[in-house]
Amino acid sequence: MTSLDKPTEDTSADDARAVTEAALFEAFGGVRGMVETVLPGLLFVTIFTINKDLHWSAIAALAVSLLLVVVRLAMRTTVKHAFSGVFGVAFGVVFAMMTGNAKDFYLPGMLYTLGLALAYIVTTLCGVPLIGLILGPVFKENLSWRTRNPGRKKAYAKASWAWGLILLAKCAILFPLYWWANTAQLGWVLVALKIPPFLLAVWLTWVFLAKAPAPIDVFAEMEAEEQAEKERKAALTAERAEQGEAAGGRHRREA
Repeated sequence: MTSLDKPTEDTSADDARAVTEAALFEAFGGVRGMVETVLPGLLFVTIFTINKDLHWSAIAALAVSLLLVVVRLAMRTTVKHAFSGVFGVAFGVVFAMMTGNAKDFYLPGMLYTLGLALAYIVTTLCGVPLIGLILGPVFKENLSWRTRNPGRKKAYAKASWAWGLILLAKCAILFPLYWWANTAQLGWVLVALKIPPFLLAVWLTWVFLAKAPAPIDVFAEMEAEEQAEKERKAALTAERAEQGEAAGGRHRREA
């Protein structure tokens, strides 16, 4: 390695880390996505702690979720994270209203967390880690990592294990509280556990992917193939035109 090679490699590594950070930010919503995830539940437990009124707590949580979607639409930014929050809150409201138990507001989200944890683990055991399915399109590599980039597949597997185990640990705390604690206690613990486990999982994902081989840009490959095909067809058309002109010239000379 020459002295000139080192900066190039460092720059390439920095670029890879920057791309990874940008992809994770896009996939998981960044700071704003975290706020949209926490705010409805925080509002619910705050109001319920104050007045013990399930209906007002539920209405307030649903209203702020809808407001976040409206703000997203007005700013013409992606609404997928805000919409997911609306659906989560709506399911919680329906459960709580049906049972009359305020703790059931949190039950759909807890079941979703458990299902997601199992999905991360099962897909990894099956050789198709879920985090790769989520981030593959973001990195423009789709599923190329499965067969063409084993180092990247290994990183996705490690990241999926991290997500699965972290979410399982979160469930191991929340489900006993669902049975033993009151609504306010469960709600405040759940709010407190919204961000830290998520940040830990995202950070571990960043660590694993930053050390992995670069993604294969299958979109760029497809564009290159299409361009090559166009050039081949253009060259073939030009060749046929030249052959036609040559044949025409022979006919004129013979005539």
